[in-house]
Amino acid sequence: MTIVTITEAKNRFYDLINLAENGENVVITRDNKPKIKLVVVDEKPKKRVFGQHISAWEIMIKTKIDRLQLEVPLTEMIEVQQADNDLKLLPVELHHVYALESLPLHHREPFDRLLIAQAIAEQMFLVSADSQFDQYPVDIIW
Repeated sequence: MTIVTITEAKNRFYDLINLAENGENVVITRDNKPKIKLVVVDEKPKKRVFGQHISAWEIMIKTKIDRLQLEVPLTEMIEVQQADNDLKLLPVELHHVYALESLPLHHREPFDRLLIAQAIAEQMFLVSADSQFDQYPVDIIW
């Protein structure tokens, strides 16, 4: 860690920026008290990862009717993803349900239709390998 006074920081400004860009912690003090920390601005904003309550609901139903096997319980899987990847679960809101009204019937599976409506309403990408999703105005990743 590099600790400098305000006067030193003024005289070594470019040097201190280079140190910070190379991962060094740079702290500027006034009256022997830390006041400022130089940090590098992340040029790429972190992408947020959202799951959907709908998906958790569908996964739970499928495990209970033996159509899906999980290696770990669903609660543990979600908690690990929340901790490791900052996963946020997007709740179903009324405007998501209302968006179903204008959604064409290319796909009749209710969970999938709500996922699509929610992705459209929130202007989010949807992760799916289902080729029927391609018929909707939503950006698909897979």
